[in-house]
Amino acid sequence: MKMLWQQLLESLKNKNPGTVGAFFGLALALSLVLFGIIKTLFLIGMTLLGYFLGVRYFSNKDAFRDLLDKILPPGMFR
Repeated sequence: MKMLWQQLLESLKNKNPGTVGAFFGLALALSLVLFGIIKTLFLIGMTLLGYFLGVRYFSNKDAFRDLLDKILPPGMFR
């Protein structure tokens, strides 16, 4: 998890912190108004889960193949 935060901070390092904070605040406020608090929390959770899976499995082809072997019968996707 520490590596995840380090990568996120590195990608935001050269950005203006006020602009980044304003964007996240605007996105959070709009989603709260449009969806409500429960749906917004669900949306944030699914976004974080998708980011975690993308970083962990799609950056390493072998890990992605191992994941597919667990889900599908071995050799089916090749």
